[in-house]
This record gives sequence, C-alpha cells and structure tokens, in this order.
Amino acid sequence: MNQSRAATRLRTLLGHLGGPPAEAAVAHPTLGSSSFANFHPQQFQYTLDNNVLSLEQRKFYEENGFLLIKNLVSDEDIQRFQNEFEKICRQEVKPLGLHIMRDVTISKSEYDPKNEQMVCKIQDFQEDEELFRYCTLPEILKYVECFTGPNIMAMHTMMINKPPDSGKKTSRHPLHQDLHYFPFRPTDRIVCAWTAMEHIDRNNGCLCVIPGSHKGHLQPHDYPQWEGGVNIMFHGIQNFKDYDARVHIQMEKGDTLFFHPLLIHGSGRNTTQRFRKAISCHFSTADGYYIDVKGTTQENIEKEVQGIASRLYGVDNTNLKDFWMFRARLVKGERTNL
Repeated sequence: MNQSRAATRLRTLLGHLGGPPAEAAVAHPTLGSSSFANFHPQQFQYTLDNNVLSLEQRKFYEENGFLLIKNLVSDEDIQRFQNEFEKICRQEVKPLGLHIMRDVTISKSEYDPKNEQMVCKIQDFQEDEELFRYCTLPEILKYVECFTGPNIMAMHTMMINKPPDSGKKTSRHPLHQDLHYFPFRPTDRIVCAWTAMEHIDRNNGCLCVIPGSHKGHLQPHDYPQWEGGVNIMFHGIQNFKDYDARVHIQMEKGDTLFFHPLLIHGSGRNTTQRFRKAISCHFSTADGYYIDVKGTTQENIEKEVQGIASRLYGVDNTNLKDFWMFRARLVKGERTNL
C-alpha cells in the first residue's frame, strides 16, 4: 500500500473514532490490529518494553510514528500554563534564555512587546519553573519513558500561540522533520510530546502528519519559497510533493500527541480569529550522544544558530552541540551522557 492510500485509510478510520470517557487517558491507535498480522515482538524498533502501552498501541506507533493520547493533561495544568504565558507576554517574568518569537507579517510600527497578540511562539522555557512543570508531569513522563528509557532529558521546550492568519499564509508551518534541528542521537530514543491547550482542528491549523514517514531518512531542509514570507527557523523539506498522504490530527484540550523526530509533519493556516495554543517538549534518552553536523544536511541550521548566537549574545565559535547542551535539563533518572 503506498503512502497516499494508507493515509486515506487512516483518515477514514480517524473520522470514525469515538471519544473516550472524560476521565480516561487512553491511546487511540487508529488502524485495526489485523494490519499487523505479521508483526513480531522482536521487530520493535521505536518503542521499548513497558507496562504502559498496550501491544496494539506499540504496533501503531511502530507502523505510523505517532500516537495520540486523549485527555492526558488536566484543565487545571493547562490554565496554569496559560496564566504563565500571559505573565511572560506582560514581561512580569523574564526567564533566562527564553526566546519570544513574532509572526513575520507584524511590522515594527505596530509591535507592542507586552501584547499577547504579538507573540506567536516562545521557545526555551526550561528556566521558567511554572512552564517547565509540563516537562515533569508524571502523566507525560510515563509515556515518554516508553520511547526514551528511564534516563530522560528535556531538550527542546516550546509554547505555540499560532496567530490568526494575516492573509499572507505565514501562520502555516511547512512540512518538516524535527531531527533537522537536533545534533543528538540515537534518533529512535527521541520523542516529542505535543499537547493541545484548546480544541484544535483544520480551521485553526491543526498538526498534519505523514504516517510511516519516520521509517525514512532525514531529508534536506531550508526555507520554503513563500510569497507572503516565512517565520524564522521555519525550515521545510525541499521539493516535497506527496501532500495527498497527509493526515490531519484533530485534538481536544489536554490531548497529547507523541511522535518520532523523523515523522514528517507541519500545520496549516489559522483561518479563525482566535489564537491557537499548544505546549510541547522534545525528550531524549540521557544515554545518547552528540554528533558533528558539519558536512551534513544539518549544516545550514547550525550556521543560522551561530549567526543568532553572535547577534544576540556576542558569542562566536559556537556550534549546534553547545546550543543544545545549554538547553538540556534532566527530568527523570540520571544524566548519564547528554
């Protein structure tokens, strides 16, 4: 079955999924177990033996590269993250190392640094005690450990405030693989947890994924040639063509998507008049290692990071490894290597 046909089948099955009870926190594989009739336990590559995921859930992640867990994060925690985000926007708190990003279409003349509507994303909130609680939530980590093992590092933290599109389509995020940004390995012991802070669908720019693309290799990325402009660091896969293979993931408040760093994913425009919020963290095994990206397809992102470090901090002769070592924080177990 080719990717497009598989995606069509997956979309159909997603559309017929019933919602779980309000108190449940359950994974929702969306292909029948018959799809894995010839699947043997020794073929598990992307998940580790655990007592959290069912066999069907493990098989689904192995085949598709993502797994949706419904109703995982509480309304109370999400409200606390929302409150802290607003404090950051009002500059009532200024966490060390935090990066505040705004949409490329916002002109300098209208920019108000204390207006929440000027912020499309905050990155690197590892020094903000309240937001970093997300990375330490037991309900998050019990699933993360199924992919990383017991020694867990929080590597990349982000809260997204996708703005209503200006009409220039800059609220889109091009299809990409997160591993493009990461100089640490092994790839299969990295996972992203991405939690919806409100109802998310195609109208406000939900995530879309290419099921099974995590089985491929890291592809060349660069800025897409979009007429309306592209936000900083929004690299995309070059010359991507298989858009029919996309599956759009509708989520409710508290739902969490776990996905592999090679999974091709992105998001569409926010065509509503409200901002769309989500919070996420990339986790890695602490037993991993760093690589030198020079001479690889990742060299372009290292050069961009070096330019930012020089401009913002006056730091030269840094590399991508240094950048990520500064961000990384242990959240469970021992910091054995990373």
